[in-house]
Amino acid sequence: MSDSNTARLLPWATPDGKACLLVSDGEGYVSRVADSMEAVQLDMAAGLLGHAAGMLDERSVTVVELRYLCCQLVAALRDVCRVAESRGARLAAPGCGCSSSGD
Repeated sequence: MSDSNTARLLPWATPDGKACLLVSDGEGYVSRVADSMEAVQLDMAAGLLGHAAGMLDERSVTVVELRYLCCQLVAALRDVCRVAESRGARLAAPGCGCSSSGD
């Protein structure tokens, strides 16, 4: 295995909820599928956020509807956190010679 291969947290979990990791150079088929799935998850979370804001403005929303909304928001937040963790882990490490002065 070359030094250019790194472990990536994938945007899905095993059926029993454990993290899935991919060791690659980030250019393969599974990496592209993961990138696409992350984009879908982020788009869905943004759409759900808009829907939630609209529902909260309504006075006639039932407890059942709010509970369902909360369950969906929890799932979306879990996905977004996993994407953030995965992307954060792939950022360049401090001291790598990259300019941090904003140039």
